[in-house]
Amino acid sequence: MLRVLSHVGRLEAITLPDDLVSRVEIIAIPSTGELDDGVTGEVLLSTPTVMPNLEHVLSRGVRWAHLIGTGIDSFPLDLIGDDCILTNSRGLSAMPISEWVLACMLAFEKRMPGSWITEPPKAWNIPSPGFGTLHGGTLALLGIGGIGTAIAERARPFGMTIKAMRYSDAPSPLDYVQLVSSIDELVDGADHVVLVAPLTDATRGLFDDRVFDLMKPGVHFVNVARGPMVVEDALRRALDSGIVACASIDAPDPEPAPAGHWMYDHPGVRLSPHSSWNWPGAFPAMFEMFIENLRRYLDDEPLLSVVNPADGY
Repeated sequence: MLRVLSHVGRLEAITLPDDLVSRVEIIAIPSTGELDDGVTGEVLLSTPTVMPNLEHVLSRGVRWAHLIGTGIDSFPLDLIGDDCILTNSRGLSAMPISEWVLACMLAFEKRMPGSWITEPPKAWNIPSPGFGTLHGGTLALLGIGGIGTAIAERARPFGMTIKAMRYSDAPSPLDYVQLVSSIDELVDGADHVVLVAPLTDATRGLFDDRVFDLMKPGVHFVNVARGPMVVEDALRRALDSGIVACASIDAPDPEPAPAGHWMYDHPGVRLSPHSSWNWPGAFPAMFEMFIENLRRYLDDEPLLSVVNPADGY
């Protein structure tokens, strides 16, 4: 019987497959304080947020830890030793986030909701200002993992040219997505710039005044990644100068954005409370990767979505 120590309860809302029920024991543990004597487990199920007793729990025989989330920039990776495998649920939000990004792109091009009317307009059949289109436009993706790939797959039928930049030497997952090697190449000529990369030392503060100045005036900027990847004063200057026509921000800095934060009332910002991942099946989906990896762990097969602490993702 494989014992799982769980910071997220006993998974009452999740039904373990029949082939795992007799092989797995899940023990709910508190997020603070030490565990009772004798409570050990080979597997830890936790979250990307820091649990106060994480270091203590890891010392109770944990050989594999799984995080039910994607972003791990707040997780203390230094606590994961060479004798412990860390995985997460990478890609679980690819579908809803990609839909959210396409919705933002279409809303920007079609001037929604500003193009809706509540009284007779000055001219019928002719919107003012006129609409744009995704067709023939260029989409630039910082990151081409699960979420970036899902966005590209949905943008392609609209007739977009798609380029992406990634921080690995892996090939493009889609033959119609051109990989570029620098941020300068990525943003050059793009109509929509979308951030879907993890927050690492390489991406922190990447979008500064210099990078915004390289963008085509009137660009639509979308961040569904992490706020610290953007120098927010630089973004505000780019908005005020017209370089960025609209910023659709699902991940500001800090999170949550405090009262009085400039993004709440800036006319060029569409701010959402880090909710692009949400859909009716969101919570069950959080555990799908864990359940698949449970089966693989028991069968001594390679785990999916392994995190490299040295890389930070």
